[in-house]
Amino acid sequence: MAQQISSSTTVTARDVIKSARGTPTSDGAGVKLTRVIGTPHVKNVGPFLMLDEFRSDEPQDYLAGFPDHPHRGFETFTYMLAGKFRHRDNKGHEGVLGPGGGQWMTAGRGIVHSEMPEQEEGLVWGFQLWINLPASEKMKPADYRDLQPSDIPTATLPGGATARVVSGRVGDVVGPIAERKTAPLFVEVQIPAGGEAVIPVPRGHEAFVYPFEGGVSIGERALARGELALLGEGDEVRLRAAGDAVRALVIAGKPLGEPVVQYGPFVMNTNEQIKEAIRDFQRGEF
Repeated sequence: MAQQISSSTTVTARDVIKSARGTPTSDGAGVKLTRVIGTPHVKNVGPFLMLDEFRSDEPQDYLAGFPDHPHRGFETFTYMLAGKFRHRDNKGHEGVLGPGGGQWMTAGRGIVHSEMPEQEEGLVWGFQLWINLPASEKMKPADYRDLQPSDIPTATLPGGATARVVSGRVGDVVGPIAERKTAPLFVEVQIPAGGEAVIPVPRGHEAFVYPFEGGVSIGERALARGELALLGEGDEVRLRAAGDAVRALVIAGKPLGEPVVQYGPFVMNTNEQIKEAIRDFQRGEF
């Protein structure tokens, strides 16, 4: 149920320090997508290693899905807007992700999983975000949490905007994903035409905004749909609908300040740890 929260009283608004568009690519068994973070233009943002948007109503773009593949050393969050994907992994977990739901998976020391479409036609649309783990947690047991739409609370903001809170806090509304060293904020903001929204962002977090439906303005910077905005320091981000209604992701996290060595689906702190991950996977020890 939506909850009413009071107007923000924070002092400093974050400005846009850089914007970039994603790169069309494919992953899995040929799923077409746009890579927004994890490109030559934007390698990472704080603890966030990758952000992909997948969106298509052409079955050939998504039917091959993401067959069995390994991960180690980080977390993933898949957030669905339309369509369905079935998740299975070698730990015995299985579930279906549908519109408005998602899955937060901790790969930890290792997991092998698949994400396959549960439909043969229609629109499939969503995001996958990769979040780094601290060195102390990279070898923790793998785990995951499926989130149904009803599991994600909604904050009602002044002026009619709303914020679905997956992790972090907006006013008195707290997301279900908590107790992470990166203290992530993951919010989907919906702003009516001509409206505004203010989202608090913890000082010291690195943050970005990604409008995926409609254009949004932050300060003096206007952003089109699909244009990533990296934010400077501050206590909040103020968004205005630049015309029609807007839907946007507001994401922030605490930097870990540790070395990052990434080799495909393995994210560790040293080259030797990457070699160990490859050996463990080849031995079937995930």
